[in-house]
Amino acid sequence: MQLPHDIHLGYCTNIHRGETWVETWEGLRDYTLRVRERVAKDKPYGIGLRLSAVAAKELAQPCQMAEFQEWLEINHCYVFTINGFPYGDFHGTRVKEQVFKPDWTTKERLEYTNLLFDILAQLLPKGMSGSVSTLPGSHKEFGIGAEELEAIFVNLKLCSEHIERLSASTGHDLHLGLEPEPLGLFETSGETLKFFALYMDRYPQDKIFFKRVGLNYDCCHLAIEYEEPQDALERIHRAGIRLSKLHLSSALKLKPTKENLERLKSFDEPVYFHQVIMREGDAPLRRFRDLPNALEMAAARPNEVGDEWRVHFHVPLHAQPTEGFEDTKDHLLGALDWLAKNPTACQHLEMETYTWEVLPAELRSGDVVDQLVQEYDWTLAEMRKRGLA
Repeated sequence: MQLPHDIHLGYCTNIHRGETWVETWEGLRDYTLRVRERVAKDKPYGIGLRLSAVAAKELAQPCQMAEFQEWLEINHCYVFTINGFPYGDFHGTRVKEQVFKPDWTTKERLEYTNLLFDILAQLLPKGMSGSVSTLPGSHKEFGIGAEELEAIFVNLKLCSEHIERLSASTGHDLHLGLEPEPLGLFETSGETLKFFALYMDRYPQDKIFFKRVGLNYDCCHLAIEYEEPQDALERIHRAGIRLSKLHLSSALKLKPTKENLERLKSFDEPVYFHQVIMREGDAPLRRFRDLPNALEMAAARPNEVGDEWRVHFHVPLHAQPTEGFEDTKDHLLGALDWLAKNPTACQHLEMETYTWEVLPAELRSGDVVDQLVQEYDWTLAEMRKRGLA
């Protein structure tokens, strides 16, 4: 939906299963239209679309594209952003570190992302900007050295040039958002600035890159890093890095008492990465690649569990965490506070609580449509308080 300051709000359809285009479209018909009916009625409704590589190739066929364009028009919907982080399967199987593959060292990632922009340029309403979000280059465990970093920069440069050509030919303002994530090649605001600075050191005459490639700021991910949202966003903005999209998301946080760590086991599931970052006083943050690693450490050394844990587990924006737990909605609200002061700095906002299928039962609100509607209600209420809706 379109809001003041030309801001567009939607939810990311990666919450629904769908690796083929047929499955993706079924999710749009079965769930997204029901959400639209309850939150937008007859107003134009913005969709944050997730397309796997398989679904993208299928949708790109002219007959399929024409059919989908007609469906969007009939149902008063439009696509303004695409989640291009997960390349392959994203539900019902082990995702974990595989979500970073293929990374930006590869031709496959470049071709997939270029195709997403080709699709988006055909779906966007006239005069509207469009964004695609993607991984932060690679994963820290993939052995990224100088040669791999050079390949990442080359592929991102080629992608930015493709986006520039599409923007010039279509009249759309198209942009790519790299998404920092715990254990990503860059995960903090400081590492983000360093990554973009290294690119400019390599290509000092590149005037296109900062126009077409920016950041997808995921509030859950930066909250896990114990960052202050207004400080982080201001650093990024002042550095001239484009805010392509804001992911409105919330993480789990807790004091690591014996009881809470026992409760935390219900969040340990085999599909997604749930990185943990532990804080103890002023000591350096301690990072664990996944929740089982952190729980194993706590069981072996219960006196070394620190003062606070933050867990990469997207929890519903409107929900109250279960007993003993908190969430990081304060980070999300801080990001909205910053946006209220800089309302033209980012046009694309996307709610992204993709963990519906693996949420503990007490955090679910009816069915998935009920949850999404309540997330809209909560988000719009907070945006209204700030003059953003």
